[in-house]
Amino acid sequence: MKHLVLTGSESVGKTTLATQLAARYGVRMVPEFVREYAEAKGAPLDFRDHGPIAKGQMAREDQIAAEALARGDTWMVHDTDLLSTVVYCHHYFGRCPEFIEQAAVARRPNAYLLLDVDVPWVADGVRDRADRRDEVQQLFVDTLERLQAPYTIIRGDWDTRMTQAAAVIDAVFAQTSPFPTHTTS
Repeated sequence: MKHLVLTGSESVGKTTLATQLAARYGVRMVPEFVREYAEAKGAPLDFRDHGPIAKGQMAREDQIAAEALARGDTWMVHDTDLLSTVVYCHHYFGRCPEFIEQAAVARRPNAYLLLDVDVPWVADGVRDRADRRDEVQQLFVDTLERLQAPYTIIRGDWDTRMTQAAAVIDAVFAQTSPFPTHTTS
């Protein structure tokens, strides 16, 4: 099973694009776990929440991967993964539990699409870093580089993002070509 993960700062269209890509290619999509967790908690997240968030994300990924394999899928798309947990732990608390970083490396996908912050911010009651998007985005880049994760930066308006993402998928997954270490679309 191959995995493509959308990642990046808040309000860059990860959920929308992941849903569109899953529909276009007829594959399963792993929804983001932390959003549901945060909404259910109803209070700001603290450092202790990141263990349950990571475990919930991994459980969700494993469940959907098993379902995808059972129906014969060879790859799936993720609306974020543990990389986001690593980034936000460092951003908010200056540290991340070691088991989360280790799991992020062990579960590293075949490819990341890093969505750029060049689209309008949309408040939703959970997002809180509109004024720090560039800073958080750079933390994503730094973390991808530090973890030696393959990624392509996706930028532009919504239609352009879909076109760029589909081009990456067509080149990497449909033709099983190797994924570049880093590219900018």
